[in-house]
Amino acid sequence: FCVCRRISLVQEVKELGDLSPHWDGLRHDVISHCHHLIGCYQETLAELDKLSASSCFKSSSSKSDRHLQFVPTNLHSQRMEVTDPDCSGVWYDVITFGAPADHHQAFKHGGLTRLLSKHTNPRYHFRPSIQHSVIYSQDESSRARELLASVAQLQPQVFGLSEELLAVSLEVNAGRLHKSDAAFFPPDPSVCSRAQRRAGEERPVGHPRPDRVWANVAKSLNCIIAMVDRLDCPQEVTSPELLDSCCCTKIGHLCDLEQLLPLVLTLRDCVREAVTKARAAMTFVVLQGALSATITFASCSSQLSAVVFGFMLKLHESLKDPQFLLQLHSVGILVQLEGLLSTYGDELGMLEDMEQSVTDLRGAAFTVTQAKTQQPEDLLPTIRGTWFVVEVPLPPETFSSLPRELKDGCLIRVDAVLFNIGINQQQSLAERFGDVSLQDRLNQQSFERLKAYCSCLTDRLPNIACFLSDGIQSLPDLLSSLDSSLEARRRKNVEVLWIAAMVCRQVNGVRLTSCKSAKDRTAMSVTLEQCLLLQQRHKLSQQSFSSALDSMRRSRQPSGLRSPWPLQCLAPKAPRWHLYPVAFLLVTSHLLVLWLILSLVILLAKYQ
Repeated sequence: FCVCRRISLVQEVKELGDLSPHWDGLRHDVISHCHHLIGCYQETLAELDKLSASSCFKSSSSKSDRHLQFVPTNLHSQRMEVTDPDCSGVWYDVITFGAPADHHQAFKHGGLTRLLSKHTNPRYHFRPSIQHSVIYSQDESSRARELLASVAQLQPQVFGLSEELLAVSLEVNAGRLHKSDAAFFPPDPSVCSRAQRRAGEERPVGHPRPDRVWANVAKSLNCIIAMVDRLDCPQEVTSPELLDSCCCTKIGHLCDLEQLLPLVLTLRDCVREAVTKARAAMTFVVLQGALSATITFASCSSQLSAVVFGFMLKLHESLKDPQFLLQLHSVGILVQLEGLLSTYGDELGMLEDMEQSVTDLRGAAFTVTQAKTQQPEDLLPTIRGTWFVVEVPLPPETFSSLPRELKDGCLIRVDAVLFNIGINQQQSLAERFGDVSLQDRLNQQSFERLKAYCSCLTDRLPNIACFLSDGIQSLPDLLSSLDSSLEARRRKNVEVLWIAAMVCRQVNGVRLTSCKSAKDRTAMSVTLEQCLLLQQRHKLSQQSFSSALDSMRRSRQPSGLRSPWPLQCLAPKAPRWHLYPVAFLLVTSHLLVLWLILSLVILLAKYQ
């Protein structure tokens, strides 16, 4: 997928036409960098082919392996089934995986968010002397590529129609003439001019702003239309008295025809100029996007595998739920990632990488297709297009039962949110002596997106939204509680994660939990969430809560529960006794400061 994406990007940049020396140099830099990445990707594919025959699992010890950077670390599904004698079983899924971060390049200079902020102007990466630049979003770059494709078709289409118009005009056939003339529909000048105005401040050297060219096209087209109206001549003359006037009309027609040819040539010139100017403006946007794309790390795309895994589980589980299927094509699917990374040291860089990964997910979409056969290889998801559009094949019988919108290939939009609460000792240091602004910003932004998704669901599907309650709190109440919890700004406020998870389950979302390697902290979170679900929804008593939690955390298979996927890599082993130095056990975040001060005093006294 990444190889095809880079090859497509190289081809787009190559086809941008003649550029000024400055912009041509930038194009050369982009193409060289993309070729380097393509070589790295092809080398990675070759290494993956060697490994695929033996194992497709990436353990935490391999998280820094360059050839496995696209593979999610410790990817597992934690499925808890709760059975009741009076009803069928209920499933609760949580996808767990290691933080989608570029461990291979490490985090000396921060994560992807910090690196991108240093390159607010993507051209700094190549030409440090260049100053302020206009930055275009991914949607704008995609729109620019679409316009370039449309403009490429415009010129030959107009030229072909003009030839047809001249040929038909010789026949003195008003009907065909008007029909041919009607084929000239002027393009919407505002489509290109908007992008041209956006690029006006930083347009390439030698390419002045093209606002007048579309007006020239329209004027030329109006002249041709007026001339065609004058060429309207009766096809048959039956009255002898009109012969002379008819001859005069034909002579006038020939004269008008001579005037039509230069008008058509003028139209061609205007269209040629308009196409050139539009390509220049769109080229600017595409090249800006290409420059930005060269400093992103594809290793952070491993989160897509985890999301696809979770979506497929959710889809197969809910195929008989018409409300869920309606929600998919009407609103999309919510993906809620729970992060347990600290905002200190290397994990701060991991969190920055993870932030960009979640941002990329918001451009992803799913579509359901009919599998050719029911063989396992035909049921695997695939990626198509130049971005994250994942095709999920279903067996023919299952596919035929889907709603018409899904069978017609409707895109299922992904709305991803990330809530992070650091819970380890490093987070204690960050909260006392460091900076937790990244975590606060991520949580607040995710809350706004989560609230917007719930609002969209309520507005578009009110009949479904009214049933979104687990018997404890309604959806609006949960959102209000989450807002209050975020405003409290308490240290290690894990309540934020619990409420966000409850909202996700109520709106039929996909739940993912992640820490550095998806082992200890992730296991603690998943087992706690499972016990909370048992308490809130299945009447687990408070007296049995602690014993159930201990049982889940001590054993590889939860006691009294059935799970098709074991907790091998996630459930920590039974606790062992270790003899740690007494001084280490006593050093808390408060005593650490006192110890540093005393050490400094001793050193000063020693040297004095």
